[in-house]
Amino acid sequence: MPELSQETERGAAVLPFGLAEVTGPSMVPTLYHGDRLLVRYGARIRPGDVVVLRHPFQQDLLVVKRAAERREGGWWVLADNTYAGGDSTDYGTVPEELVLGKVWFRYRPRRPGQRSGPALVRWALSAARPVFADRSASRRLRAR
Repeated sequence: MPELSQETERGAAVLPFGLAEVTGPSMVPTLYHGDRLLVRYGARIRPGDVVVLRHPFQQDLLVVKRAAERREGGWWVLADNTYAGGDSTDYGTVPEELVLGKVWFRYRPRRPGQRSGPALVRWALSAARPVFADRSASRRLRAR
């Protein structure tokens, strides 16, 4: 399950934006281990958005998941990588107050082995991207 650095939470008190780093494979292929995120705290959440939240059972742990649908009692969140787990199928609905913000932008740092010209060009074209909502998330939920 992707953990996020605690710098994310400290920034929320001062500015509506914060930075986070992803660890873990649960959001692959949308987010990969080591990706840096720009998070908008207090943003309006809609089904399909990638969100940062406190883990319901371990509230000092920040995680990133996709908000699939709003249910009674909060949000049902899912990992994009169904084999990784660590989402609402494990811990149920996440209360609204534990959802901290919405991921707006993803930056993938360059790996040390990317030295050739073509590798650098591929990295430059794919390193920074906005993170769009996947409106099919609630359809995938119903299919499970």
